[in-house]
Amino acid sequence: MHPAPDLLLLERQAEIRRRLGEGRVIAAELAQEFRVSEDTIRRDLRELAAEGACIRVYGGALPAPVKAPDTPLSERIGANMDRKMRLASAMGGFAERGMTVFLDAGSTNLAAARLLPDNLDLTVATHAPHIAAAIMERPGIRLYMIGGKVDGKVGAAIGTQALREMEKLRPDLAFIGACAIDGATGVSAFDADDAEFKRLLVRQSRMKLAAAINEKIGTAAPHPVLAVTEFDAIIIEKTLDPAKRAALDFAQAVLVSA
Repeated sequence: MHPAPDLLLLERQAEIRRRLGEGRVIAAELAQEFRVSEDTIRRDLRELAAEGACIRVYGGALPAPVKAPDTPLSERIGANMDRKMRLASAMGGFAERGMTVFLDAGSTNLAAARLLPDNLDLTVATHAPHIAAAIMERPGIRLYMIGGKVDGKVGAAIGTQALREMEKLRPDLAFIGACAIDGATGVSAFDADDAEFKRLLVRQSRMKLAAAINEKIGTAAPHPVLAVTEFDAIIIEKTLDPAKRAALDFAQAVLVSA
């Protein structure tokens, strides 16, 4: 006969799964709460990671990487737009006269395209058609468009041609589209080619910013882009869960609330 499963173990792991549904878990805190050793919790997290329920990071674990949306960006643009507009308003405050600003793909950056000041002699570069179309409606802002094959889900030109053209640019300020942000794993992306473009963009840019609504904070996507400490600022909502904000603070991210 096989030994009966350890009910305490099953109950503990079930509770850890539930906590992961809310975001990052800290091994030391779980050990204290469950009155077990940190080695026991680390063993639980190893087992859960092997099942695909989480990814282990220093000191604990994150929820399993979020899945890429199945719908094209054009169908997702309107979601939570009021919240994204508040973030975009704060993003516009970083633009200075005469700058070249790169707007990466994403619906929050589309909101920024609509709210950037049009009296600062700005040049906006982008590889995202929906952002380019928004800038074309702003006569006070010059537009530079990067071309190449457009990926419908990413909502931008990615691949060899886009990379070659990006190598010729040196933006003063880049707004990086973030699929996921966490203090341990940094900013990450769903698509490998999109992540490659973002990594080049951050290398080419003097200042780097990212903005994200609450649902993207404390999550990880499969392809890393940049550590949170490498950003000049990360713009978050004022309503972000205090534990998630504390994790970003602990990682020494520069945070701006909007």
